[in-house]
Amino acid sequence: FCLMAVPGKVAAFRLPPLPTVGEIIRLFRLKAQKQLSQNFLLDLRLTDKIVRQAGELKNAHVCEVGPGPGGITRSILSAGVEQLLLIEKDARFVPGLQMLSEAAPGKVCIVHGDILTYKMEKAFPKHLKKNWEDEPPDIHIIGNLPFSVSTPLIIKWLENVSKKDGPFIYGRTQLTLTFQKEVAERLTANPGGKQRSRLSIMSQHLCTVENCFVIPGQAFVPKPKVDVAVVHFTPLVQPKIQQPFKLVEKVVQSVFQFRRKYCFRGIETLFPESGRLKRTEQLMMTADVDPTLRPFQLSMSHFRNLCNTYRKMCDEDPSLFAYSYREELRQRKKTRNLLKSTSQPKQTEEENQL
Repeated sequence: FCLMAVPGKVAAFRLPPLPTVGEIIRLFRLKAQKQLSQNFLLDLRLTDKIVRQAGELKNAHVCEVGPGPGGITRSILSAGVEQLLLIEKDARFVPGLQMLSEAAPGKVCIVHGDILTYKMEKAFPKHLKKNWEDEPPDIHIIGNLPFSVSTPLIIKWLENVSKKDGPFIYGRTQLTLTFQKEVAERLTANPGGKQRSRLSIMSQHLCTVENCFVIPGQAFVPKPKVDVAVVHFTPLVQPKIQQPFKLVEKVVQSVFQFRRKYCFRGIETLFPESGRLKRTEQLMMTADVDPTLRPFQLSMSHFRNLCNTYRKMCDEDPSLFAYSYREELRQRKKTRNLLKSTSQPKQTEEENQL
């Protein structure tokens, strides 16, 4: 459902005096739930700083993910937005958010729902749509994400970027989101960096990714064990790897499967056991990738070459893309268990790694 206060004309919008975020928490007896990895940000100077990273929001349409008690919500409204869509999974926060909605007549729509399943294709007015090649639309997504949802959500949105659907049906919609500091470092890591990972490639081949600033853990209530970073994403006009999202994801996941070994070790897992060595050599030679490089040393052009070559190999052998290394290991283990043997078979190195 969507709750919206009655419209009212406001020349220069300014929130009226309201209870503080801390008072809202006490008033509605709100408590961060550990199982939902909730952490509240009460310092409005920090929430203002997060909102500034989104860029110019005057008269913009904004979606805030997981507003909670409404700290960032106040900063977004104070920036003079045209419309603010709030998507909150936890019903306990709705009454406090409704109070903010009433203080900003006609500006706020509250949806009690899960952002992972919410249909973003209909979240904003159609007239805001822009061509992909144009400047980003006047639409922004902002959120202090619970740690448990941040990685699956950004992967989901990156796939939306690749397909130009979801919130990106309107054009190159920008995102300003919080992550654990370590996850933010992975998202922005350069080749050779110790945090270079699957997330680095998947995000950077589709977006310009900027690690804006770090918020110390003690700024949150309750205090998390880690610091938090604010990351800004702007989708690229042309992805750096022009292949389907699932194919890129499969190649990148395989490469980083054995992170500390030479990269050929992970690339091998793209191929069935029969003919594995020959096909791995063929892929690496055609893609011009040194097999003794570690996964984190590979550049974006290395991954582009690997994906393009793997795509050609899949076109020649349509069954190849459906192959799963993990499934092959499971089947092998299952077969061994069926054999009535007196001695327990020792696990292979691959099974221990996985």
